[in-house]
Parts: sequence; structure tokens; C-alpha cells
Amino acid sequence: MKMIQCKINGVERKVHVEYGETLLEMLRERLKLTGTKKGCSVGECGACTVLVDDEAVDSCIYLAAWADGKSIVTVEGLSRGLEISVTQQAYLDEGAVQCGFCIPGFLMSTEALLKEIPDPTEQQIRVGLSGNMCRCTGYAKIVKAVQRAAREKAAQSPQ
Repeated sequence: MKMIQCKINGVERKVHVEYGETLLEMLRERLKLTGTKKGCSVGECGACTVLVDDEAVDSCIYLAAWADGKSIVTVEGLSRGLEISVTQQAYLDEGAVQCGFCIPGFLMSTEALLKEIPDPTEQQIRVGLSGNMCRCTGYAKIVKAVQRAAREKAAQSPQ
């Protein structure tokens, strides 16, 4: 076992982790942050996407020990109390949520994309979200949600 220290959703945490334990296991099982979903367990579906130092990573193939000294944001970290984020609201407004299983991963990938490219083209959105799979929506509404989130973030940003 190893003790790691990291910031999770803005809170400094010390966590004992097993060697070989994934970040996904640490988040869901040790810290009870169950918004991050376990999908394929091999880094293919994107359901487990979280931000590590603002970079989208598949937490099912990212070792918990690697998070030592890092800043991690999960889907729970997007909202502030009862106030959901601009990105979460855009997904709701555009009807981009159906069964909801993949949405936490899509939200986190969207956040990473919009930090890197604040006003992405449709092609950049599709490439930026290509690590996430959805079996329900057909992606069109997800793309529209990302475009809406980009517009809303730009409107809120000081000029």
C-alpha cells in the first residue's frame, strides 16, 4: 500500500492506495465518488474520463499512484452545490442526455476540450470527443451541447 496526496475537486486528500489500483477504483470505491462510471475497463469507451491537471484521462487505465501530487476533477466537481456548470446545463438544454451512463465522461472531455480550444469547430469537437462512446444519442445533440457550452462560456468570460 502507498499513501498518496492529491487535490480532488478542490479538496486536498490523503489516500492509501494499493499497487496496481486504478484511479477509477480509488475514486469509486475508496472515496465514493460514483459519478465516474466504469465502462469497458480498457480505456476504450471514455465513461470513466476525469481531468488530471486539466487533461482528460481514462481513469480505468490510469494508476491511482500516478495521481500523487496532481489535481483531479470528477463530474462531481463541475457543480457548486445545487448550481450545475455551464457545460452540464448545455447538455440538458440540448437534450444530449438519454440514459446518462456515458455523460459524465463526455462532460469531462468537453471541459478539457473547451479549456484547450474555447471556440471549437464541429470537426474539432468530434475529434476532441472521439475517445467517448455513446450508444443512445447519435452524437448530434452532444455536438450541439458542446457548441452551446462554448458560446455560454464565451458570453460569461470577461472581455
